[in-house]
Amino acid sequence: MEIIDLHCDVLMKLTELEFAKFTNDDRLHANKERLQLGQVKAQVFAIFIKPDIPQSLKFLEVMRQIEAFHTHVLQTEGMVHITDWSQLETLAPYEIGAILSLEGCSSIGEDLAKLSAILDAGVKLVGLTWNEENAVAFGADQDAKLGLKPFGKEVVNVLNERDIIVDVSHLNEQGFWDVLPLAKHIIASHSNSRALCDHPRNLTDEQAKALVAHGGHIHVVYFPEFIGVNATLDDLVTHVKHLANLVGVEHIGLGSDYDGINKTVQGLAHAGEAQNLLEALREHFSDEEVRGIASNNIRQYVKKAATR
Repeated sequence: MEIIDLHCDVLMKLTELEFAKFTNDDRLHANKERLQLGQVKAQVFAIFIKPDIPQSLKFLEVMRQIEAFHTHVLQTEGMVHITDWSQLETLAPYEIGAILSLEGCSSIGEDLAKLSAILDAGVKLVGLTWNEENAVAFGADQDAKLGLKPFGKEVVNVLNERDIIVDVSHLNEQGFWDVLPLAKHIIASHSNSRALCDHPRNLTDEQAKALVAHGGHIHVVYFPEFIGVNATLDDLVTHVKHLANLVGVEHIGLGSDYDGINKTVQGLAHAGEAQNLLEALREHFSDEEVRGIASNNIRQYVKKAATR
């Protein structure tokens, strides 16, 4: 069963690991062979810049990861750059869609021209923050009462104008509530339920319901720390069940966070094992519902977003 995964950090590893490559490199959770094995039909590749990199170098690091996307990922046979969501429906059986996202806007400082340059590279989803504060907003590790900054509203306006999806997975709580009525297209690309695992990276029930009420989607993340103590595959399924009961299964998808996590759940060690999650979900959902969680729900979502 085909999967569309909304988050991985392969690009970071391709620029950091010595002699890293997208094919046959077992240091990558989501290398080409493992994506094929797991039947991942489309993968979102995040551009993530670590907060300890000097501000003057962050935009350069973004460009380095975009270069890695082109030289490693897109130069691999069968990988197709998705710059228009409609391309998801025209991929050949042997092809895998590759989608760019930006995980946090720290790299742009207060420069909208830098944001435009990044979007011009084909980025389709943008998270306003990672866990730290930037010129746009406050991340999940910051005071939950601090909200979207004035420059953040300018950023959201640009994203709306270009029909870019705003990703709230790393926003703090007040930032989430500030962005919700402003964003034209909105999603949580890799977050679980805070009711089941009390972590600031997860969504409260109130946030989850509000996000979906505003047309958004929630994609569950495979990181054990966002699932629970001694997390198992069944525990992740419990998050899916809880969110599905809360907002409707048609609004749930997958966002592994592979290559951005240093621990994995048994049975989900890498992208090649992704079908194990679908098998576990079949014990609680119909085949049609599992197919929706795997890929069809997000397919329907992006059809509503104007293409560029």
